[in-house]
Amino acid sequence: MRVPLRGVIYVLLLSCLGVASVAYAATHAAFPASKELVLFVIFAITAVFSEIYATWVPAYKWDISSAIAICLAALFTLGPDLAVLLVFASSLVSEVLLRSGQGKKQRPMVLIQVAFNVSQLVIAITVAGLVLQLAGHPSLNLLRAGDYGLAIAGFAAYFATNLSLVTGVIALTEKKPFWHSLLGSVRQFIVQYLVLCVSALLLAVLYTLSVWHVFLALFPLALVHVSFRSYLKLQTEARQTFEKISQLLDARDHYTAVHSTEVADLAVRIGQQMGFGHGELERVQIAAKVHDIGKVAVPDSILLKPGSLNDAEWAVMKNHPVTSAELIAGLEIYSGVADAVRHEHERWDGSGYPDGLVGEQIPMVSRVIAAADIYNALVTDRPYRPAFSREETLRMIEEMRGKDLDPAVADALLEVLRKASIEVAAPVAA
Repeated sequence: MRVPLRGVIYVLLLSCLGVASVAYAATHAAFPASKELVLFVIFAITAVFSEIYATWVPAYKWDISSAIAICLAALFTLGPDLAVLLVFASSLVSEVLLRSGQGKKQRPMVLIQVAFNVSQLVIAITVAGLVLQLAGHPSLNLLRAGDYGLAIAGFAAYFATNLSLVTGVIALTEKKPFWHSLLGSVRQFIVQYLVLCVSALLLAVLYTLSVWHVFLALFPLALVHVSFRSYLKLQTEARQTFEKISQLLDARDHYTAVHSTEVADLAVRIGQQMGFGHGELERVQIAAKVHDIGKVAVPDSILLKPGSLNDAEWAVMKNHPVTSAELIAGLEIYSGVADAVRHEHERWDGSGYPDGLVGEQIPMVSRVIAAADIYNALVTDRPYRPAFSREETLRMIEEMRGKDLDPAVADALLEVLRKASIEVAAPVAA
């Protein structure tokens, strides 16, 4: 993947700030006492392993790691300077270990990724440390109520900086709105970050007893990390399994398999045009990729029939969204979209199926998928008719606005199509 120039400049600026932070910390840090040195080594090793086994969150395209708790605990116990050095050393080592096997052709991209990942962590912990220093408490013993308030303030600074820097690079490289993406990220990760903050506080409190008491918190922290990683892995595997089933429909009906992928891509673009957050866009994508899975229960004589369906055949076909919803409803990853899959064939004026819902009664995700579904069906050759031209399709979509389609969704679809037309035409005009 090629990083745009603005993304490279952004990473270079962060790298300069990161280097400056490390240089300042290195020249101002006092040599740690033996107890602090032992804690530094324990935290550094734990942070490296935490980063290496970080959990990838597909919807947000970044990792979340229990190393956050280690970094904050180091800040609270060792102070800002040692914390910055610890974060720099542990993140650099983990990045090198993670990317050491990549080839020479990928080296420029690897350097950019390493520079960004290390720099943003260093800057985040630096900002959190500045909050404590400005309050006159560069380290906390957590023996007073006020210390906990300062710890929470430091955590808030780290949280805001970390998410802002990550959201910033995504906004620059993928042209996504910064503030909308940031708010979506906050809503998605606030609970996980709060748990990691509490873990950091626990590590700091146990350190006041002895450096060896810290291990009492490291073991449950590792257990939480492994459990969350396994949970996301199970979710991902379940999702891949059902998407594979949808793709296997290609053996019966090539249109269905290709159609689901194309509908998912277009539906996500419609959602982006309408300002959906990350979580909502993920629900759109998940639902769209399996919205026709119920067609596995439709006989070939109906699914592949070249002519029009009779009433009895149409009744069987109209039941496929119900079957789709029933197939996925039992899995947690699909629990939030089963209803959307069931109502994907509802229409704004109530003429759809299976339940004849009207207007706002139809889930928003269903309305978005319906628009993408209709467009894709119109521009695709079917056994009983050829594809419509682009001009005919746009005219038909405009006619469906307020009838078959939610007017706002139809407008978003038309805007996406117009933008796509301009992007395709631009190189030719040049």
